[in-house]
Amino acid sequence: MSQPGASPADLLSGLEGVLPGLRELYQDLHRHPELSFQEVRTAGVAAARLRAAGWEVTEGVGGTGVVGVLRGGSARGGGSGSAGPADAASPASPAGPVVLLRADMDALPVREETGLPYASTATGVEADGTEVPVMHACGHDVHVACLLGAAELLAAERGAWSGTVLAVFQPGEEVGGAPRMLEDGFADRFPRPDVCLGQHVGPAPAGLVGTRPGPVMSACDTLRITIFGRGGHGSMPEATIDPVVIAAAIVMRLQTVVSREIAASRSAVVTVGSIHAGTRANVIPDEAELAVTVRTTTPAVREKVLAAIERIVNAEAAASGAERMPRIAPEDRLPLLVNDQAATEVVLDAFRTRLGADRVFVLPSTLSGSEDFGTFGEALGVPSVFWHFGGLELESFTEADILSLLEDGVPATLPGNHSPKFAPAIDPTLEVGVGLLITAACAWLAGPDAGH
Repeated sequence: MSQPGASPADLLSGLEGVLPGLRELYQDLHRHPELSFQEVRTAGVAAARLRAAGWEVTEGVGGTGVVGVLRGGSARGGGSGSAGPADAASPASPAGPVVLLRADMDALPVREETGLPYASTATGVEADGTEVPVMHACGHDVHVACLLGAAELLAAERGAWSGTVLAVFQPGEEVGGAPRMLEDGFADRFPRPDVCLGQHVGPAPAGLVGTRPGPVMSACDTLRITIFGRGGHGSMPEATIDPVVIAAAIVMRLQTVVSREIAASRSAVVTVGSIHAGTRANVIPDEAELAVTVRTTTPAVREKVLAAIERIVNAEAAASGAERMPRIAPEDRLPLLVNDQAATEVVLDAFRTRLGADRVFVLPSTLSGSEDFGTFGEALGVPSVFWHFGGLELESFTEADILSLLEDGVPATLPGNHSPKFAPAIDPTLEVGVGLLITAACAWLAGPDAGH
């Protein structure tokens, strides 16, 4: 950078003062989870708090998305105070560096089993009309609280940095909400960032953070497979073509795709997440439906796995005498999340300076989970960096446990993301998450004297 960068220590000097409010906010968000693209309350909370801190706010981006724009230091003409009309969310040539910080807002159709005093008892209605329990089982409430905490500190210390920050509160991450925000004119409505930064809490000790340059999270394809049979009485299966039996055969055969068709040096995951068929025990239905997700780390492996699924689905239907071949309908597709090499090294160095080298890890391989965050950087043509940070109490982990997490992954005994028992510790998770966002942003934001 040609100008001295902003100091994370200066921006984080007020963190202790905002933590009590963040704890209350997090518990409120956890109690009130909302399904994908239904995050009306959560979006309202985010928008209101941004406005109160002096951000220029645009709501309804890509459905329920919220985008805040804040200009600091000389980028807004110097001085301090709340954003005025001149600070409108305009994409026109902003002065100084532009940093995008993103948090996802949606929850999952999961019944909470954490036993927390602020546990969710909420229910929601899926797109098909089904009523389901709802829980923040993936930690998106942590993400929202951390970004709002960072937004408050950035606004309070506008004299300590120069540039522009976009705070993006994204709907529907679990089902590809980032593309919807982009399709809603994101690139034309807001300043183009120089870098996109995002984070995700997970089942690791709080205070630890990990990422890697290059591919960091897998691509994901979601398929909806409909099997067509011929229904009839449960006592006369010989007069039917039973789609439940076909579906069962497909589920079992799909387990051989990775184990028998993908090289041991490569990785892929095929998961049948739901299966629906019939209404009564004594009625063989006409149809069965499978929901399948595929995780891959290279385009070649992706093509091979998808082709194998199509082959197996059609072959099992044909083997059972189906009179109509199954319908395989692609739904959401998330691209491989790739961290920019140079930008990731900048972030890792900043984290090491902030936390100490013993708390910052380079992940040994691409994670099997998927994220749509990379869609922003890919569509806008700018580098992006995504990292994972721990949300569990550090004292409950030994050094051997931490090494095992890196080498062997999360143990089955530890509730992870999407588990009904997933419960990030409020402290120090919120403090760490806010600190990481500020620290990473400061690696790009200029110092207070830039441009003078």
